[in-house]
Amino acid sequence: MRIDAYTHFVPTRFYKEVLSVGSFADIGKRMMGVPSIYDINIRLKVVDKFKDYAQILTYPMPPLEIMTKDPAQAEEYAKIINDGFAELCKKHPDHFPGWVGQVPLTAPDAGVREAQRAIKNGALGVQIYTNVAGKPLDNPEFDPFWKAMNKLGKPIWLHPSRGASFADYQSESKSKYEIWWTFGWSYETAAAMARLVFSRIIDKYPNLKIITHHFGGIVPMLEGRIGPGWDQIGARTSDEDLQKVAKSLKKRPLDYFKENFWTDTAAFSGKPATICGLAFYPNEKILFASDCPFDPEKGTFYIRETLKILDGIDMPKAKRKAIMYGNLEKVTGRKLVK
Repeated sequence: MRIDAYTHFVPTRFYKEVLSVGSFADIGKRMMGVPSIYDINIRLKVVDKFKDYAQILTYPMPPLEIMTKDPAQAEEYAKIINDGFAELCKKHPDHFPGWVGQVPLTAPDAGVREAQRAIKNGALGVQIYTNVAGKPLDNPEFDPFWKAMNKLGKPIWLHPSRGASFADYQSESKSKYEIWWTFGWSYETAAAMARLVFSRIIDKYPNLKIITHHFGGIVPMLEGRIGPGWDQIGARTSDEDLQKVAKSLKKRPLDYFKENFWTDTAAFSGKPATICGLAFYPNEKILFASDCPFDPEKGTFYIRETLKILDGIDMPKAKRKAIMYGNLEKVTGRKLVK
């Protein structure tokens, strides 16, 4: 059995009542080009194309925090999404054995309330983004959320969020050529992970379970910088005593990246990236995922190619089983395979 731990879908009510009307109508139009992200009948056909295969549902973009600054409105949006997921998984358990609650961090208390409500209603965990409308995740105002998730013990799916407004150069006002996505999201993920490490949030809340998307972005290929490079931290920085910060951590920065984060195999059909990710993270931290339905072939290309890459890599049967669903069951505390 293969359970795809990170796939995106928009429940029908949210698509029709929010993303296709008013100021979000253009987003709705863009999504019409990817029908398997909102049309459940098409999505069921996508899943059926693969034997012994099922999906975990998560919300895609845009982040609720940039859709509205009103905490009550963001919380209502999250409830519509999460209730829609719960209904879909109840109706199609063989196709979708689990879902991830979307949590708005427009206000920390709203994030805590909806995380608790979604998990109580069956969510495997919750999803947040690598920044909150431009604010870093280690901002003190989000501490109640980290505290609550540490207590709940359920995983947090961490999705990159970065738009064209993040310029590639200081002399420019926006990013060009979709560099903000192609390279920016991978950097954004790594930066968010680093902030959680150096702010000591992970030390403060050791029960946090964070699942990074896309093998943690640029992290695996930068092991040398994160390891021996960061071991010399502070030597090139004059405005902050980073060496002092590093000494206050309970272990090497590199060890946090390897031991305190889970990750997925959604590498956009990139075999070198997959091999690098598998080599960097401990096997028990890796989850099979495809990032369906964002691909050139109506939601099937990345699934097929990711499975092809993983199937072509020689590994023990137990290791493959763990990646395909065992690790997901362990981190969520839920039996997903019958």
